[in-house]
Amino acid sequence: MVATTALPAPEAADAPGPVACCSLSEGPIDAEQAQHAAGMLKALADPMRLRLLSHVAAQGCEAVCSCDLTEELGISQPTVSHHMKRLVEAGLLTREQRGKWAHYTVVPEAFAELRRMLELG
Repeated sequence: MVATTALPAPEAADAPGPVACCSLSEGPIDAEQAQHAAGMLKALADPMRLRLLSHVAAQGCEAVCSCDLTEELGISQPTVSHHMKRLVEAGLLTREQRGKWAHYTVVPEAFAELRRMLELG
C-alpha cells in the first residue's frame, strides 16, 4: 500500500475560483516560446549547473570569476567552463572575458521570463 498525504483544504476566504487555481497567468505558450523555455530548463536540470548558478546569483549584480568557482565547488576549470558555457548558451548568464579569466553575471530577465511562464494562479 502506498502512503499518501492529503493537502489541507484552503480557507474559504483564500480560495481562488476553480479556474484560477490551475491556470497559467500568461496563458498557453507557442512553439517558439516552448523551445526557448525548454533550453533554459534543460540547462537548469543539471545539479552542478544549479550549484554554479547559485554561486553566481549569490553575488547579486557582481560578476563572478570562473577562477573562484573551482575551489569553492571542488571541480576542475574545464568542468566549470563546460557548465558555464551551457548556462550562457541558454541565456541565463552573461560572460565577459577579462584577461585570462571569464567573469559571469546572472541575466535577471531570463528568470523573470521563466517565472511568468510557470506562474500558476
